[in-house]
Amino acid sequence: MQDLENGVWHNKPTRFDHSDGSLHVVTDEQTDFWRETHYGFTRDNGHFLGVETADGFTAQLRVRATFEHLYDQAGLMVRIDERNWLKAGLEFSDGQALLGSVLTVDRSDWATGPFAGNPMDFWMRVSLADGVLRLQASQDGKHWPLVRLCPFPRSARYRVGPMCCTPERAGLSVRFSDWSLTPHLGKPLHDLG
Repeated sequence: MQDLENGVWHNKPTRFDHSDGSLHVVTDEQTDFWRETHYGFTRDNGHFLGVETADGFTAQLRVRATFEHLYDQAGLMVRIDERNWLKAGLEFSDGQALLGSVLTVDRSDWATGPFAGNPMDFWMRVSLADGVLRLQASQDGKHWPLVRLCPFPRSARYRVGPMCCTPERAGLSVRFSDWSLTPHLGKPLHDLG
């Protein structure tokens, strides 16, 4: 397992700390990941700590944060470059924390919906192999319903790890823990374990 302390920052936050097996981040002002769709702009200044891996992996982590302002977000990212990435987690929108994912292959989409669990303490998992990405979310780190299944560009190397940003402000405090990066779990699609 690759430790997060071996990760490489894309837009290192001003305030972060590794301690007690956790990564604590406080977001800088007006940070985001987005490419063109609907809003017409491109932003690539969100905080992402990426651990390098080859194809055929599963990564998961626990996220704790208090989402309060429009577009506050934290979760997990898989990235090849500025034009090919996926971010997923909870995002504050329409007055509540929603489970969402943004797949970007030249342009960003946005898929979102309600999250039945505690929005201040949740888990994310991504599995990627042979150009297919499977995204799951969990309330307890044990039961993993499907969030998204999609094609994802093939690459010899990927970066995967925690992501957070605050397009409308600064100061979202996020604690990431229980990180793991393993070979692809290879579970059937409806195995929720």
